[in-house]
Amino acid sequence: MRTPAPADPVLAVDVGGTTIKAEITDGAGEVLSSGTVATPPGAAAFDAVGALGDRLLAELPAGQRDRVMRAAVILPGIVDPERSLAVFSSNVGWRDVKVGSRFTDRWDMPVLIEHDVAVAGWAEWRYGAGRGCDDVCVLILGTGISGTLSVGGRLVRGAAGQAGEYGHIPVRHRDGLRCPCGNVGCVETVASGAAIARAYTARTGHETAGAETVFAVLDSDPDARAVVADAIDALAEGLFGVIHATCPELVVLGGGLARAGAVLTGALQDRLTELLRVAPVPRVVLGEFGARAGLVGAARYARSGTLD
Repeated sequence: MRTPAPADPVLAVDVGGTTIKAEITDGAGEVLSSGTVATPPGAAAFDAVGALGDRLLAELPAGQRDRVMRAAVILPGIVDPERSLAVFSSNVGWRDVKVGSRFTDRWDMPVLIEHDVAVAGWAEWRYGAGRGCDDVCVLILGTGISGTLSVGGRLVRGAAGQAGEYGHIPVRHRDGLRCPCGNVGCVETVASGAAIARAYTARTGHETAGAETVFAVLDSDPDARAVVADAIDALAEGLFGVIHATCPELVVLGGGLARAGAVLTGALQDRLTELLRVAPVPRVVLGEFGARAGLVGAARYARSGTLD
């Protein structure tokens, strides 16, 4: 791939379970063009990615458009970047979709694909809240729950090319809900944004717009407190083995749900302190990039070509 000049723009696309977000940013991180669309189910999501990228590129003046030389598209679920294959996403509903050169051909530039959370977690570790620390666990909390693990100053990728499927660690084996992945009682079924909203509705009979609404009434609503406490328990229990195995010094919370802020970090910190007896208790902090961690990471990945 050609190396962009420091000021040259790159296109970054973050495909989430609910929305597809995209930005064109310059070397200083200034956003030149941006957009968001709903994520269609199944392979139709890839058509939506292409159309969104087309639109953002078309919004640029011709001189700027010609300087966009690289892009990165980050995808949920299981991703095989070497074969350019979207292997599986339970939340979006695709399996074995060959990405191939469809975006490279469409946008006439090299386009990298990667796992969305691997890129978002790498960005938080290297450039955000975890910078300067060698042993960091990043949790991205949103429609699903996933994350990254950095040990000894290296990002752990695993045999499948990624590691950090914390959302699919079962913590409610006997009485939990069935997860879209097929197992019962996964962390995601209790602690994701959708799960928190669903549990609050089931408990109170009141429909809610989302988890943020539940967090907003914690001070006055005992049902909200009970639902959030259950979610925190699930997160802590899911992390329990990971912390004992790797002893991270820092747990970074990112993604849309992290907008709850200190309410979330403080509760998880307290619960881990109660649970851990052997491994040191890591500090729990908010990510610096919030819901934009994927886009920030995708832009940096497009420029560097590697997650180092």
